[in-house]
Amino acid sequence: MRKSSSFGDFEPHYTDFRTAQIVILPVPYDQTSTWIKGADKGPEAILKASKNLEFYDILTDSEVFRKGIATDAPVLDCPTPDEMVKQVRQRMLGYFQKGKFPVLLGGEHSVSIGAFQAAAQSFSNLTVLQLDAHADTREEYEGSIYNHACVMARARQLCPIVQAGIRSMDSCEKPALDKTRVFFAHQIAADPQRRWIDTLLSLLTDNVYLTIDLDVFDPSLMPATGTPEPGGLGWYEVISLIEQVCRHRNVIGMDVVELCPREHLWASDFLAAKLIYQTLSFRFRD
Repeated sequence: MRKSSSFGDFEPHYTDFRTAQIVILPVPYDQTSTWIKGADKGPEAILKASKNLEFYDILTDSEVFRKGIATDAPVLDCPTPDEMVKQVRQRMLGYFQKGKFPVLLGGEHSVSIGAFQAAAQSFSNLTVLQLDAHADTREEYEGSIYNHACVMARARQLCPIVQAGIRSMDSCEKPALDKTRVFFAHQIAADPQRRWIDTLLSLLTDNVYLTIDLDVFDPSLMPATGTPEPGGLGWYEVISLIEQVCRHRNVIGMDVVELCPREHLWASDFLAAKLIYQTLSFRFRD
């Protein structure tokens, strides 16, 4: 099996799977993307960029790598969406059973479906919190229920969902959309005091799985995605939300998906790596 790079640049005793509290799972899968291909290159780009992070976090006055960050072998050889979902579910179940905090790296957003299934099987009182430009709640798309446009439809079959940053959807998604659990990007922009975060927190159960499609960010910050949408969130809006979720709820795992690397846009790769490390710093703050 092809080995990927590791996350960060740490001494070996911080990357030992047996003792690490955090495990990184790359899933370089991009079969159902419908516009620009290349999300399968996202995990490796994030891992390479992560070597250039500063590993002291100012906001939490911590070095989260000391909790141990191991990088597992990537999920490969997925001939069908169904097989990909199955393989991701099995890997994620293994991490949860071992008490690890998993970080899945996509790949397109459909890679999250198996993670949702594993989380729902492993934790009660669970909510999936989605940060994304797109609602992704079609029941099926292009003949598959495991298409990237269906990922949150699969999540809400398992547990409650909350969505933030949404600014694009199809009319077929409207009938099943619960607007009380959706924080549209234009509503967030109209609330600079971020009162929306308190409202969002009130909708979350004790355990939260966090799924982040990088197109939640405005394309001026994150141009390297397959389906960029104008009017996205800024860095501090996103990390302020994540910090509060980590303070007030038990975040049990996460994924970061839909990086579509482009030459000369290495800032996007770095942003994705920094977002992961920042979230881990919030999650494991003492």
